[in-house]
Amino acid sequence: MTLDFVTLQTLRAHHPAWRLLRSDHAPLVASFLQRVFVAPNVRVMAAADLAEALEDELYALRLHLGESAFPKPALEYLNDWAAPDKGWLRKFYRAGTDEAQFDLTPATEKAVAWLVQLSERQFVGTESRLLTLFDLLKQMSEGSEADPEKRVAELRKKREEIDAEIARVLSGDVRLLDDTAVKDRFQQFTQGARELLADFREVEHNFRQLDRRVRERIALWEGSKGALLEDIMGERDAIADSDQGRSFRAFWDFLLSSRRQEELTGLLDRVLSLPAVAELNPDARTRRVHYDWMEAGEHTQRTVAALSQQLRRFLDDQAWLENRRIMDILRGIESRALALRDGPPAGPVMEMAEPRAEIDLPMERPLFTPVIKPVIADLALRAGDEDIDPSALFDQVFVDKARLTRHIRHALQDRSQVTLGELVGEQPLLHGLAELVAYLQLGSETFSAVVDENTPEPIRWGAVAADGRTITRCARLPRVIFMR
Repeated sequence: MTLDFVTLQTLRAHHPAWRLLRSDHAPLVASFLQRVFVAPNVRVMAAADLAEALEDELYALRLHLGESAFPKPALEYLNDWAAPDKGWLRKFYRAGTDEAQFDLTPATEKAVAWLVQLSERQFVGTESRLLTLFDLLKQMSEGSEADPEKRVAELRKKREEIDAEIARVLSGDVRLLDDTAVKDRFQQFTQGARELLADFREVEHNFRQLDRRVRERIALWEGSKGALLEDIMGERDAIADSDQGRSFRAFWDFLLSSRRQEELTGLLDRVLSLPAVAELNPDARTRRVHYDWMEAGEHTQRTVAALSQQLRRFLDDQAWLENRRIMDILRGIESRALALRDGPPAGPVMEMAEPRAEIDLPMERPLFTPVIKPVIADLALRAGDEDIDPSALFDQVFVDKARLTRHIRHALQDRSQVTLGELVGEQPLLHGLAELVAYLQLGSETFSAVVDENTPEPIRWGAVAADGRTITRCARLPRVIFMR
């Protein structure tokens, strides 16, 4: 974007972030929204809870600045901040409830992030950023190299560097990062983590804008259903296949892996325990920042799901309207026929070329039916005298879903998620495939479950064969993750 005079003048007049910085209430708006939404990574808050928090903030300010400061009620301020001429908050209503909800807009988060950067930093690191830029250039250069010989030469060079590093470590020469380098890299990590959370709001905002355009198009559409669906799905595919959509999908697939989450948890615990990092007094939420990423990504996924639900509702409404139109036409024909029954019109009503029409529909023709010749076997039936235990008829398999539910909840008490393979490993299947299906049913009805299609996970259990031997059966299915 070119920062000429006209562009900046337009941004100053219409951009919500610039309007926030120009506002007389900018200190109140920025400080309150940063404390309530940005710092704890809250995505949506009910109007009553947000108004109560703002009322406490206004009460404290009035004690310090006087009773005349900020005279309006808290809810009135919130509605004013969500007005179209401000655009600092997004006010909406969730399906099935009449209570208003508030969420931060991407423009407000950009303004708050810019204000945070205004404060002086005690430590400004540049080495880690230079190394990051250098690594990015190397990744782009190596990733776009199509010559196999050059790729192999670069890989061999990396292997030689790794071998040399291993030899130095085995000889006792272990090179460690000093405190300055650790602080530099940790500061860059925290800044990148905050920027990533802010980017999620902008991605969600883009999908929400698509959802809004779809609703407007459906409300004003007068053509066929097929043309509308083709138009909408084309735009949906364009966003999903865009650079932003592909990047978000790759990030979500990476973060959804339980192995990656465990690796991130271990790395964060180890880094936060370093003395150099402890001196920086990091935010307590840094330890679970990857779970904040997952929560923010889940909000984006729900927005996409809402788009699909809107399309389905449109199809249902269109089908209902078409059926109603057909019934109206039939009732009109019936009413006209009843009106003509007692007083038929004089003269000919309808002229036909023949007195009757020969109608022979294709589906009314009978199909060929081969003649079945019964074959009677000349067998003599004899009464059996074998003693069969009838108790086998009463052996039924009962899967206790309450026991499985308690097992899942017990596993989620000390962790945020658990895979189906871990549940079966801690408590083996007693009834084989029937109990495995019960786990999958609980994941779709009782608990919040996510299926990782890219990671297969075998589930094994013991069974008794017909000859009495104990065998092991295995079911291969995508990894199922139960969320808290």
